[in-house]
Amino acid sequence: MHWDVIEGNWPEYRDHIRAQWGKLTNDQLDAIAGNRERLADRIQQEYRVDRMEADMQIRSFQKFLKESGVV
Repeated sequence: MHWDVIEGNWPEYRDHIRAQWGKLTNDQLDAIAGNRERLADRIQQEYRVDRMEADMQIRSFQKFLKESGVV
């Protein structure tokens, strides 16, 4: 699944995002607004991981959504 599907339907995926990255607040999710780069930045900050790890987590999340039939 391409990220633009998530970005375009951000409100529908917020609960899944919160389940995956529980440290992210509703205000942060509002600010991210589906932007993948902003999500990666916020994951880096909140979980104290490097950019490569944040990107890997997002890719794994996308794969999970696709495999679980959420998308």
